[in-house]
Amino acid sequence: MTQTATFTAADATSRLQNAVRQNPLLSRAGMAEYVFASLFRKLVYTQIWEDPNVDMEALEIEPGQRIVTIASGGCNALSYLIADPARIETVDLNPAHVAFNRLKLAALSALPDYEAFYRFYGRADDTMNVDAYEHFIRPVLDRETRSYWEGRTLSGRRRISMFHRHLYRHGLLGQFIGCGHLVARLYGIDPRQLLQARTMEEQRHLFEETIAPLFDKRLVRWLTSRKSSLFGLGIPPRQYEALAGNGSGGMATVLRERLERLACEFPFSENYFAWQAFGRTYSDGEDASLPPYLLRGHYETIRARAGRISVENISITDLLAEKPDASVDRFILLDAQDWMSDAQLNALWREITRTAAPGARAIFRTAADENLLFGRVDASLLRRWDYREVASREFHRRDRSSIYGGFHLQVLKG
Repeated sequence: MTQTATFTAADATSRLQNAVRQNPLLSRAGMAEYVFASLFRKLVYTQIWEDPNVDMEALEIEPGQRIVTIASGGCNALSYLIADPARIETVDLNPAHVAFNRLKLAALSALPDYEAFYRFYGRADDTMNVDAYEHFIRPVLDRETRSYWEGRTLSGRRRISMFHRHLYRHGLLGQFIGCGHLVARLYGIDPRQLLQARTMEEQRHLFEETIAPLFDKRLVRWLTSRKSSLFGLGIPPRQYEALAGNGSGGMATVLRERLERLACEFPFSENYFAWQAFGRTYSDGEDASLPPYLLRGHYETIRARAGRISVENISITDLLAEKPDASVDRFILLDAQDWMSDAQLNALWREITRTAAPGARAIFRTAADENLLFGRVDASLLRRWDYREVASREFHRRDRSSIYGGFHLQVLKG
């Protein structure tokens, strides 16, 4: 397992504040950015919410290639190992995500077999997981990561205990989904009912009968009209404005449309994102829908190649600035650009363009549907890239996570 520079709380806070803050602190917008940045230092995503199958098809990763990606929950970076790249460098401004990814790499290398690894990350609700941490994982962790997981939350529990208390109910997003379930139950609705559907027709019927009417409730519309209420989705103030301003119905309408797509456009048997949203877990059984890295058939391959991944608490722009020209084949930006100012976008794309190897590909997602680069990034940089608009729309249509407005693929011109 490869690990890079250690992280400190002060460094992490500074990097995250610099990434999010774009307004004076004492302004309304500045205060919202400050609160979001403070929350985002905690664990947000225990599962990444971008579809790795779509990613890998768009990226066309070839053996021996070099990848730079934002880490988030780490599911996709591990899944990319299936394509046999030479190197995957992951970065994240959130120190909790760094600790989460380093733990995942340690678990992959140290746990004795697939069953133990699946129990740890697939079920993630067994007291045996804490014993496995003590006996197998803890001895191979770096000091900072071990300190994070053995540190205690406000409840007094060690953080590692979340692996026997339903991991996917933790983190900011997991708690947000839990609050959504609570609000639904206030109106007599249990979102888990949707997962009883056995056909696409049943999925749509159950959604329209149970979930859809919730978005007309006064409480729901009031809650979703507050920027801070959606910080649990990892939506910063700037991204909220892009979403809410993208139609006449406000944020409640946007969320209803995204949830409808998640519930109605993909069979539940093939969509682990829907299981996480409506069931707060993964499905069971031999045919369960799981992230690629958690599938039994990929376990040995991913375990053998896990040492090709590194994790750093640094911005992707800063990482690229240290690299030689034409040294990266694939870039995965998630939705990080939705946070950025024009100056930050231009700094990022200067480094991407400089470090892009011949035929390089870059993918990213946006809250709204349009490609945010146009009109904001220097035209001389964008002319070096071919925006695959038609392919991007098709990839977006097939993205099972369903929470974004757009998927975008840029290919370096020859």
